[in-house]
Amino acid sequence: MQLFGDVTFFLGLALSAIPALVLGYFEKPLKYYGMAVTLFFVVMSMRNNPKSILCMFCFVLYEYVLVWGYLRLKREGGKSRFTRVATLILSILPLFVYKYSLATNQEPGLFAVVGISYMTFKAVQILIEIGDGLITECKASEFFYLMAFYPTLISGPIDRSRRFEQDIRTVLPRNEYIELAAEGIYKIMLGMVYKLVISVIFYYVMKQYGMDRTIQSAIIYMYTYSFYLFFDFAGYSLMAVGAGNLLGVHVPGNFDKPFISKDIQEFWNRWHITLSHWLRDYVFSRITMSMVRRGVIRDKLVIASIAIMTNMMIMGCWHGLTMHYILYGIYHGLLLVIFEIVRKKWTFYKKHKKSKWFMFISWFVTFHLVLLGFFIFSGRFTKGIAYLMSR
Repeated sequence: MQLFGDVTFFLGLALSAIPALVLGYFEKPLKYYGMAVTLFFVVMSMRNNPKSILCMFCFVLYEYVLVWGYLRLKREGGKSRFTRVATLILSILPLFVYKYSLATNQEPGLFAVVGISYMTFKAVQILIEIGDGLITECKASEFFYLMAFYPTLISGPIDRSRRFEQDIRTVLPRNEYIELAAEGIYKIMLGMVYKLVISVIFYYVMKQYGMDRTIQSAIIYMYTYSFYLFFDFAGYSLMAVGAGNLLGVHVPGNFDKPFISKDIQEFWNRWHITLSHWLRDYVFSRITMSMVRRGVIRDKLVIASIAIMTNMMIMGCWHGLTMHYILYGIYHGLLLVIFEIVRKKWTFYKKHKKSKWFMFISWFVTFHLVLLGFFIFSGRFTKGIAYLMSR
């Protein structure tokens, strides 16, 4: 069984929805049923590789021990910066080892954990908010449920622990649950069309006409890969949101018409929303606040630029420690810094930004800059450069 990827899964999803709908209709708690369904799908999706189940269990247990230990230290008055930083490093370490192993073509071993990227960000969010005093308890069962929650396990969206816990502890009134479930079923159906039909068409065109070593082929590849990536990823995200809705969880949306964005900042508020907002809240804002407090740099634009570049380089490395992912992060960091300068310093932009002709040009330029970014992300750009240099 492949999560959101084969007939067996969708049959299991349909069957598992029936008890959920019954429980929701009669206003019964869905928390423990959701845990059982999650355990079933996780085990079934890895049943051909028992080692992966063990690796995942060990990873989640490892992260929980860090959370439990940090909570205990906080309760005992431990507030040292060293403890906080050390705990965060330990939390991120398995992900770093995994990404480094992939980048250097080594065997990840015990670090080959399904969903490790998304689970790490969930764990780090909890640790940061423990340090902030926003989280004062973390039940083991709810932690494991959040981490392994099957709709969002492989490719997100990245949920926040406090929001997730509030959902699973709440029994919705019948009308609210029926509305949520109906919306969930609609999103599952739409996601299936996105992922299993439209993305497949773009993938076919890409493979047929975009693989030659010509400029024309590269342009075709850039367009088709970008739309394939969107419909594949957005389709998965829609199904994940829908499956979560059936279990009474308001999984946050991940996409909001990203290709209509009129600037690169708007794009990142519409594309992979849970990732960009996670980075905004736990990286960008904290870097800017730290630099302002220390007063080492007083120019707000310089501070914002440093925070943006750091933010987007982390984003690139999170995807992988290979050159095309790192370049993708740097590329978007530079675009965001340039836009920040334009937005604050360029009088022409301030004067015409609401003009229809200017908005159209801004959309057109942003659209193609985004597609060029996806071209870099795909790895085709770096392969092309390597090919040209070898001639």
